Amino acid sequence: MTRVSEHKDVVLAVTGASGAALGVAALDLLVSLNVRVHLVVSDSGCRTLAHEVSAEAHGRMLLKAHRTYDNKDIGSAIASGSFPVTGMIVAPCSMKTLAAISTGLSQNLISRAADVQLKERRRLVLLTRETPLHLGHLRNMVTVTEMGAIVMPPVPAFYNRPQSIQEVVDHLARRAVDLLGLPVPHQSRAWLGEALFDQPNIATGSAPKSRA
Repeated sequence: MTRVSEHKDVVLAVTGASGAALGVAALDLLVSLNVRVHLVVSDSGCRTLAHEVSAEAHGRMLLKAHRTYDNKDIGSAIASGSFPVTGMIVAPCSMKTLAAISTGLSQNLISRAADVQLKERRRLVLLTRETPLHLGHLRNMVTVTEMGAIVMPPVPAFYNRPQSIQEVVDHLARRAVDLLGLPVPHQSRAWLGEALFDQPNIATGSAPKSRA
């Protein structure tokens, strides 16, 4: 796997929304790319990791990250715009965290670090997880998009014909890291039409256009 030639730093946050495996996969991918990960997991995120992944999942993440932070410690390095990072991924991003980011309510380290990315014009990728969505959720998504964030609901790419949940999770993690502008090898194949989809060595890229 291709590795980033120079050390880069990325903030990774895991909140309490369902989909904790997305954070695990994003961390593993970033570490494999030689990226220094600054990890923050909320209390609810810890609980969801234990329920959806394993009781040891959070502990393993702490061992893999370059640095870890208490979500209550708003005096941490990543709370300042003077601390240089490439960007930030929130995977998964709860509606509570989305609301805090959209209103600039820096009530904890995750929302503060996200606010820093926006004010410094860095990339912020939010894997917003909830369904169905009410108008407040949608408005918050519009607001953060207007502020410069990238809203990426973890929607499976069925055109890839995933054979397992892990394949879906890995694809989503790769898309999130790719949105930070980091080189991600073996990205999902680009949609070049049904006739070409089964051909080998198809270039990497984004999902197909809607056929509506």
